[in-house]
Parts: sequence; C-alpha cells; structure tokens
Amino acid sequence: MSSEITAKNLAELFYDSAQKFGDQPAFGTKNKEKQFSTISFQDLYETGVSLATGLIAIGLNSKDHVAVLSENRKEWIITNYGIILCGAADVPRGTDVTDGDIQYILSHSDAKMVFVEDELTLRKVKKNISKLQNITHMIVMEGEPGLLNTQLRSHGEDEVDPGSHLYPKVLSLNGLVENGRRLRKLGDRRVEERLLTIQPDDLFTIIYTSGTTGEPKGVMLTHANMISQLRNIPIKIGPKDRFLSILPVWHSFERVFQMGTIAMGATQYYTNVRNIREDLMIVKPTFMASAPRLWESIYQGIQSKIQTGSVIKKVLFRLAYGCALMFQRSIQFLKGNRLDLHGRKIIESITLAMISLTSIIVLYLPYIIFDLIVLSKLRQATGGKLKGSVSGGGSLPYHIDEFFNTISIPVFEGYGMTETSPGLAFRSEKHRVIGSVGQIFPETEILLKDVDTGIVIYPPKKGIKGEIFVRGPQIMKGYYKRPEATAKVLSDDGWLNTGDLGIMSFNNTLKIVGRTKETVVLLNGENVEPVPIENKLIQSPLIDQVMVVGQDQKYLGALILPALETFSEYGSNYEQLATNRNVKEKIEEEVKNLIRTENGFKSFEKIVEIRLLPKTFEVGDELSAKLSVKRHVVSEKYKSLIESMYDGKTQMQKYVNQ
Repeated sequence: MSSEITAKNLAELFYDSAQKFGDQPAFGTKNKEKQFSTISFQDLYETGVSLATGLIAIGLNSKDHVAVLSENRKEWIITNYGIILCGAADVPRGTDVTDGDIQYILSHSDAKMVFVEDELTLRKVKKNISKLQNITHMIVMEGEPGLLNTQLRSHGEDEVDPGSHLYPKVLSLNGLVENGRRLRKLGDRRVEERLLTIQPDDLFTIIYTSGTTGEPKGVMLTHANMISQLRNIPIKIGPKDRFLSILPVWHSFERVFQMGTIAMGATQYYTNVRNIREDLMIVKPTFMASAPRLWESIYQGIQSKIQTGSVIKKVLFRLAYGCALMFQRSIQFLKGNRLDLHGRKIIESITLAMISLTSIIVLYLPYIIFDLIVLSKLRQATGGKLKGSVSGGGSLPYHIDEFFNTISIPVFEGYGMTETSPGLAFRSEKHRVIGSVGQIFPETEILLKDVDTGIVIYPPKKGIKGEIFVRGPQIMKGYYKRPEATAKVLSDDGWLNTGDLGIMSFNNTLKIVGRTKETVVLLNGENVEPVPIENKLIQSPLIDQVMVVGQDQKYLGALILPALETFSEYGSNYEQLATNRNVKEKIEEEVKNLIRTENGFKSFEKIVEIRLLPKTFEVGDELSAKLSVKRHVVSEKYKSLIESMYDGKTQMQKYVNQ
C-alpha cells in the first residue's frame, strides 16, 4: 500500500496515523438508530491508550495473550488498539464459537484475559470457565459490571464475585477505558514505556485456523509480518477512500485492510451479510474486500433482476454486456493482460493485436453509449463508487471475475493464507490479468516443486505446474506450541509449503490450479483438481452448492444441493428435492452438459454419479468462516451417500457407458 511506511511495529503505526490524520473518521459502525457513527484517528488512538493503561493496571503484561470474541464493530478495533499498545498479542475469534472452540483455543493460547462482545457471549465463556484456568478477567464490550452480574443471575447463573480467586473478574470495556483516562490524568505513562520495548519480531496476534483439516492451529504473526504487507500490497488508497468491511474482523485477510486503512488514512465501515445491500447504498464504498461468496451473491442478484425484467431490458443487457466484453478483452490484450499459460507465437500475438485494435475502434462508441444507459446502472448495485474490489480467501469463479471487470468494477484478486499474513500475490490496476492472482509481492521468493518427481523449479519456469513454496518477510513465526506441525510446512531456511498447485503465466502472474490436499486421486492414478469442476457446476441456475468426490475410486461423483427457487414446483425444502426423481434427472443432464470434453474437461473428469443433499452447507459445520468447504467434514457426514455412488452394478455400468 505504501513504501513510505516507516513504523517498526503496529503501535508506532497507530501513533503515526493519529498524528497525520487527526480528526478524520477512521472507523464507523451502526448505532441503535441504524446510523453509522464514526470515531476519528485521534480519538481512536487516545481511547486505545486509555484502554491499554486500564489493562496494564489490572495486570496485563507485555507479550501476554488476550482472547477477543466479537464480530465487526467499533469496539473491536478499540480493543485491538488497547491490546497492541500494551505490547500484548490478541487471539481473535467470532461470537459463533462453540464450547469446544472456547475450551481449546482459550486454553491452548494461554490467554490471560478475554474480551467478549455481549452478555450472551459472556455466558458462553462462563459456562466453560472451569476449564479455563489461565483467565483472570472477562471484559464485556456492551454493558456495565453491576448490570452484567444482574443479567447473569436472571439466567439462573451464579454471580461472578469480583473478589473471588475461583472466578475471573467481570469488567466492562467502558469501565476500563474510564479508569485508564483517570490514571493518565494522574501521570501514568506506562503505555509509553511499553511502546519502547515492542520489537518487530514480537507477536501481535495468534489466529487459529478454521480446522478444515483437523485440530485448529494457532498461527503466530509478528508486527514485522504485518508491516511488510502494508509495504507491498499494490493498492493505492488515501484519506478520501471508504472501505466497507464484511469479512470477519479476526480473519487475516480482513486485518490487512484494517491496518491498511489506518496506515493510509482511509475510513472503514463495518457491516455484515444481513445489512450489506443497505450499507452499500449508504456508504458508497470506493473499495471493499470480501470472500468470493459475496461476489457470487451480488452476481446472482444482478442476473436474477435481469431475468425477471422485460424482453427489451434483457436484449439491451445482452447487447451491452457483449459489447463491453469484446471491448474490455481487446483493451486488456493490448495491455498484455490476457492470461497466457503456454506462450503465444509471434504470429498469433500480431493477429490478436490487430483484431483487438479493430474491435476497439469499431466498438468504442457503442461501448460508451451502452455503458451509460445499461452498465452504469448495474454498478449502482455496489453503491456506484467502487474503484476496486478485492477478492481473497478462496478461488473466485472465472465467469464472475470477468463479469465484474467487464462492467468496470475492477477485481483485484489476491492469493495467500493465514500463515503468510496473508498476502503472497496480488493483482494491480496495471496487471489485472483475469484468471490469475496477480504478481508475486516484492521481497517474496517463490519456487515450484513437481508433485510427481519432487524436482524443484527455481526460479519457476513459465507454464510449468508445481506445488508452491514461498519465502519472505510475511511468513509466520510458526504454529503456537506446535513445533512438529510447524516443521511439516516450514523449513529451517524459511521456505513455507503452501500446499497449493500453481503455474507462473507468461504475463508474470501466478495462477492457482488446485490444492494438493484437495486433489482427488482416482484408482487409475489420475490426479483430478475438484475446484475447477465445482466452479463450472455452480454457474448453473439449477445448482446452489457442490462437492466433487472420488478418492481411490474408478470415477468421480458429486454431492449437489439443488437450487430451491428453481425447483420450487417439486418441493418447498431441500429434503423434498433430494428424493425427487425429476429433480435428480434434470441435474444429471445439466452436469453431463457442463462437464464434458467440449468445455475443456478431460474424459476422466466427467461426473458419473450424483447424489442430492438434504440440507445446505452451513458455516461452522460444513463450511469454514471464510466459506470454504471442509471436505473431511462433508465426507464423514455423508459417508453412506458417497459410498452409494460406488456400490453396485448399476453404477459400474454407467461408468462403462461414459
């Protein structure tokens, strides 16, 4: 975001931003009247210092760990400031934590204190308090201590005695801030003393992975890790920009943009899935970052509106989009931004350049007219002011990626993981190569390893696929108290195994083509990447969710959730659709038409069997917080359904007939 960042740690960054941007609004959250109320950079810093003073007064030491269980809200960032300004590290999570999450994460992380969003989350923690021996204080973002204890008793729970050595004290965020202000008026300057001791290699957070492949692991990220991200993300933002924040605030992808808006003086507004459409119109963001699922939802909403419109509107949209698609593809080709994985010959490049130039000349005027009367109205679905949108935390389907770029909502897709703080690669305005995740960050090294032979390709050759290893200033310190797990992915000389498969394009950008842990290996030894197949299938209006299966089998199968609205005549819920023969036959035909060699799929990638799911995948169950499918959970939950695809002569006969 800026090479001019001189802060050595995040506490210095907070101070610098308060000095630079003063009374400008930093963060906004909706109040009880459903209006956005903001806090300035100066007030945020001063409130954070007061909270830090209050935390030091109740015993929080440098390098202690503090759990934070909260959703997107202004109090979250105040809490974050307070913890970091103490020299401590946060252990963040959402309010949807289970008892198992609370017991494991709070204990394993050695959290000394825990911030909770409200009284409901407080009761969740208190229910498990006997297994949280390290917790000395529970701090609530809403309410006051006396009222909180009254509420606890009203639910039939014991009062938490502030003087008891058996239970943590219950305090309020506001109470701690006020006490900190009082102490500072009396001359307390312990925060300033702490700031001088914070080193770049100190932890600022421990983020526990969602556990898609087993027990959660605590990713240790340092101040230096995050500062390197702010230096290298290629997005130009400033004090006039407005970010709309929808991803969980504890997600590493979201935290980069939190810190980025602080560093560059932009304003960030917190929203959620329920209010996103309304808040897009209110905030009119210039930038926003989200997981692919949001862009899929906006895309589907636009498509649904078009399909229910008049014949004239449908025709106008097709003409406008077709014209824009050809025009934008031509522009991007001449800029060198048409994805090239094989290396074009000179004659092919000259021919495409001439075609592109001709298209631009012919389509320029129609494009301007159609954009004015049709496409500009589509952009209003996101507030009409977006200069760019960032997609991360998962693979963005190509058709959705191209759609938003075509209607002039630039999509800067990025790539990374929690273990890399998270950014490794990012698209920029100059290198917006659709279908890729952009160029590798400055200061970052990458090598590819052939999955079959183990041969290391360094530096990576263009057009060659391999497992991605990276090294750079954003690489985690390791997994907290998990040296064996750390050693499995992080070598002594700093190379991290991402577990992803990638290809360096001839545009000097990285394309992710699969994941080694997701790869389905058929009995005949063929390796199949399920994600491209799944992305193709969810383009269908008949399908809402899908997961490809077939490990150690002769052919692929798929678990599919039918689109409830599309099949409403056959049933009012998923359970009814799952047992309806007509629904299954229609989806089987759709799958057959989509996954075929004419569409670029290999013969062994065809889906031979499908089974319809009786319920949707849910966050916290089959989906992680960033909405990626927990394949091991789904495989276990629907084990019998999957086995039925490979049981019996009927299935084998279908395979032979394919």
